Amino acid sequence: MIRINLLGVSKSKGKRGGVQAASSVSMGMPSSGSPMMKVAAAVIVLGVLNGGYWFVLDKQKRDIASQMAVAERKNRELSEVKARYMERQREAENYKRRVDVIDQLRNAQAGPVNLMNTVGDTINKTEAVWLNTMKDSGANIDLEGYALSSDAVANLIANLQKTGYFKSVEIKESVQDASVKEMQAFLFTLTCEKGSGNAAADKAAGKAKS
Repeated sequence: MIRINLLGVSKSKGKRGGVQAASSVSMGMPSSGSPMMKVAAAVIVLGVLNGGYWFVLDKQKRDIASQMAVAERKNRELSEVKARYMERQREAENYKRRVDVIDQLRNAQAGPVNLMNTVGDTINKTEAVWLNTMKDSGANIDLEGYALSSDAVANLIANLQKTGYFKSVEIKESVQDASVKEMQAFLFTLTCEKGSGNAAADKAAGKAKS
């Protein structure tokens, strides 16, 4: 504790006592510190600040590393999901192609049968006509038969066009058969051009057979 006499020095002690009081005052005041102490204090403060900053940076580094690890794990999981999806998609495409081939073969097998049945039904539903032969040349079908009149042949052509199986139906020949004495009879030949669907079915059927 520092004691300072603010009332002054006692007269009884004289000059010597005043000198002693001044000495006691000067000896009791603390020193403001040497430059080395100031430098040491500054170094300590800077060290503490640097340590705190390094700690913050180290924490940020660990957080970034953890986030990167999570992102890489999710990326691997997504890659596996994508690979499984692509595999399922390839399997679905292969299955669809097989189904399409099967359907095409079925249509190729059923197409000519349906066409023949349609032609036969059309002949049966048209009055005064009979069918002798039917030749399938791929793109066309040639029909030969008898009719009691030219009108019956015209009706047959119209009925064949209504089926939708043919692009066109043309009469190739129509002559009266002189060998038939009991009644008038016409020998006719028709050329029926198949539609695009029937031509594709015939082509597929040819591939299936080969």
